[in-house]
Amino acid sequence: MDPLIVDGVAITHPDREVFGEGGPTKGDVATYYEAVAAHMLPELRGRPLSVVRCPRGTSGACFFQKHHADALGKHVKGVALKEKDGGDAEYLYVDDVEGVLELVQMNTLEFHPWGARVDNPDQPDRLIFDIDPSQGVDWKTIVACAREIRERLLGEGLESFVRTSGGKGLHVVAPFRRGPAWEKVKAFCEGIADAMVADSPQRYIAEASKAKREGLIFIDWLRNTRGATSVTGWSLRARAGAPVAMPVRWDEIARLKTGGAFDFAKALKRAKALEADPWDGIASLKQALP
Repeated sequence: MDPLIVDGVAITHPDREVFGEGGPTKGDVATYYEAVAAHMLPELRGRPLSVVRCPRGTSGACFFQKHHADALGKHVKGVALKEKDGGDAEYLYVDDVEGVLELVQMNTLEFHPWGARVDNPDQPDRLIFDIDPSQGVDWKTIVACAREIRERLLGEGLESFVRTSGGKGLHVVAPFRRGPAWEKVKAFCEGIADAMVADSPQRYIAEASKAKREGLIFIDWLRNTRGATSVTGWSLRARAGAPVAMPVRWDEIARLKTGGAFDFAKALKRAKALEADPWDGIASLKQALP
């Protein structure tokens, strides 16, 4: 079969089913990302990225890639960043839809940006809480957790935004002016998570211990460290049913039933119907980490 040309990028094997039999194809994934690029790029552009590549689709082995390679495409850029061991490595990032599509051509399904930009990777400009419920926690409790994080952030002078994770939970994201070091951001987020656990130990846990998490929500604050990433809004997830991590308004979350409420088809429909960005104002907020 001839390649599918999407925004000037050749997508080979466009009919290959990447989400299992009858699910979206590689060509569908490319046209999806072209359709939602205007919504997705503001959160993605100019940030070091980890991507999830699935050469045989979601039924085969998938892997994270964060380092740049020329083979990824001419619109996929590289930036030299310090590694933990003190050496330099070239990380990948994109600035435009062509870069996104070249990564799709290389079998990328998921996009996970840093909370900092390539021009200043040591000065983060957003924080994230990943609300990760264990099996059996009901949606109402997950929503209450997100709202409590929002209230606590407001108490510190920070407005925040919410998205579905494309899995079981929600993400709460707050932008702030660049300046504080990663250690300060991490300590601030750990403090909020620990305070919530201290007030509601029967509901929440703030440590990544699978053994202790039964019946609880893990408030994952650990993504607020240098090199950590979190899935971006509008990204597909490499899971059965092609769910999407979806930015939503705060008043929408109670009407949903799960963090996987938006799949490929619903996300496309939403992109076409949206009259206003649910995260409108995030780029122009002038707020500082306390």
